Amino acid sequence: MAPSISRASVLLTAAVLTLLFAVTPITCWRPWPHLNPNSSDLLYDSSKKFEGSSEFVHLRYHMGPVLTGNITVHTIWYGRWQKSQKKIIREFINSISAVHARRPSVAGWWRTVQLYTDQTGANISHTVQLGQEKNDRFYSHGKSLTRLSIQSVIRSAVTAKSKPLPINPRNGLYLLLTSDDVYVQDFCGQVCGFHYFTFPSIVGYTLPYAWVGNSAKQCPGVCAYPFAVPEFRPGWKALKSPNGDVGVEGMISVIAHEIAELATNPLVNAWYAGQDPSAPVEIADLCEGIYGTGGGGSYTGQMLTDHDGATYNMKGIRRKFLVQWIWNHLVSYCTGPNALDQ
Repeated sequence: MAPSISRASVLLTAAVLTLLFAVTPITCWRPWPHLNPNSSDLLYDSSKKFEGSSEFVHLRYHMGPVLTGNITVHTIWYGRWQKSQKKIIREFINSISAVHARRPSVAGWWRTVQLYTDQTGANISHTVQLGQEKNDRFYSHGKSLTRLSIQSVIRSAVTAKSKPLPINPRNGLYLLLTSDDVYVQDFCGQVCGFHYFTFPSIVGYTLPYAWVGNSAKQCPGVCAYPFAVPEFRPGWKALKSPNGDVGVEGMISVIAHEIAELATNPLVNAWYAGQDPSAPVEIADLCEGIYGTGGGGSYTGQMLTDHDGATYNMKGIRRKFLVQWIWNHLVSYCTGPNALDQ
């Protein structure tokens, strides 16, 4: 069980601080091409979500399992990846459990995820660790993937004759990352990433997984926003990324989004809002595009600026990152690392 955090302390500290299923896209706010430039969508998006919104949010626990044991992330690198890109992503995942990192920290951000429990009252684990990795640099299933063929890539990784990924349906998460030259169904138009679980008929096991793509060559202005802006928004200015790789920087926040939701809703029957499990609104969806205090709509909120002008909102072991806030069900609004970073 994760270290307990008293409800009273959460309420006190938070009070002073101002996609998913296989057919449902990740819904954090992004400058999608379909948004009307002359409408309120650019200010609030169609959902009208903002940092303190709780009036219409009905996040409920649906009695399914959550990840209370030590979480192991097994990564599949699909396509060609630079060593520097892998280092950035690995450090972010390792930073989730780096409790001694400087504040505001990635570990402090994860503490909000730890507040969620299962039927027995056991908290989600505070430990998230890198597991084994699999490189698929020769595009074994081609450079154009569908949602179902993504599961076939995972099957290849766990059934490989040489160094297969371990089967861990209880506490393992399988993270499929596609390089910037791989097209995935609905990528850029509707999704930047999503999570679900594998079908035994395809993979042989039920395994929670997420896919996230590198948008650097396809749609950085959408999936790497705000470190890139779309061409159809000429008046917008991109922010400087903290690690010098816009595509990977965009992936970091989506990876964080998906890992948080996999931990709290791995089989799409645990923590979510709405009546339809085929289109759940989950703990990261409820904080669409919010990266700091005051955030909402297309305003990201108050963020931090490094000495070199780069923008970030939390610190890892050695690097800095920009990661979306997540929903705190105890206080019914979005919180970041400062709320519980002790």
